[in-house]
Amino acid sequence: MRRVVVISTGGTIASRWQGSGFAADADGSEVIATAPLPEGVTVEVVDLFSVNSPRLTTAHQLTLLRTVHEVLADPDVEGIVVTHGTDTLEESAFLLDLHHHDPRTVVFTGSQLPMGSADGDGPGNLYDALLTAATTRGLGVLVAFAGRVHAARGTVKTQAVALDAFADPSKELLGKVGFGKVTVLRTPQRPVPLALPAMPELPPRVDMVMHHADGDATLLNASVEAGARGIVLIGTGAGNATPEIVDAVAAAVARGVLVALTTRVAAGPVTEIYTHGGAVDLVAAGAVPTGTLRAGQARIAVLSALLATDEPAEQARVLRAALSSGDPVLVGA
Repeated sequence: MRRVVVISTGGTIASRWQGSGFAADADGSEVIATAPLPEGVTVEVVDLFSVNSPRLTTAHQLTLLRTVHEVLADPDVEGIVVTHGTDTLEESAFLLDLHHHDPRTVVFTGSQLPMGSADGDGPGNLYDALLTAATTRGLGVLVAFAGRVHAARGTVKTQAVALDAFADPSKELLGKVGFGKVTVLRTPQRPVPLALPAMPELPPRVDMVMHHADGDATLLNASVEAGARGIVLIGTGAGNATPEIVDAVAAAVARGVLVALTTRVAAGPVTEIYTHGGAVDLVAAGAVPTGTLRAGQARIAVLSALLATDEPAEQARVLRAALSSGDPVLVGA
């Protein structure tokens, strides 16, 4: 028998009607009871917490990260499934992937419809996640949803309410689940994992600021003044803003703030094409381009870099390593 541990964190898959709307309510055993188990798989449940995922904090996510590492310390565990709310699933999954150094698979799943819904998607998603965790290796952290398997890196929620809710808009599908089998279509490229971070008493503040027509540096400067140690600038197009924002980025970097540059466009990489406030100037001012990673995951990469070291130059190096698909050097190696 293959032993899979399910870590329950709440979300729609564990939600019931609360009188005015749905909220996470069921424990992990109740969630597991809704789904058939793949043949030859036994399940153990860890009830970590039960919240709607927009309420997750960095402390929640770091607790989840440490719990996964503790579970994998048992060599008899075949894999892990994390049941999670869909709103911030992409962030938690990517955080775990950045620090995942074990060949065994960790699979995130959830649902768009709450427990007990007619034709609900939770049981099928959970079955697929259990099968994927039990039968795949060397793929890092994955997301199983609507019969599809995605790499954590780059995968975002692309549909607010539709059942096929996740995709990587910039890459091909990683795999599919059907007829009791997981078919892997490609192998994700992953950098060398970062070391497991300490649990800080007060996690570093990392803010996101989006550019738009008439956008100025007010919000970016306000983040710096509020004590942000990291900022994700969400540019237009291939990662563009204005000369005023370039100046604000340069000033923030000079104060030791780690700035990452992404784009509000759904697919394609941040690219240094334009000047006059474009990505050419923003990168020259010290912003680190995030490739095809979008805002939520770019923020997680910044957070991980800040947790890895207190030295600003080293933080930028760790961030670039986390964003790469090559072989960065481990902190402390």
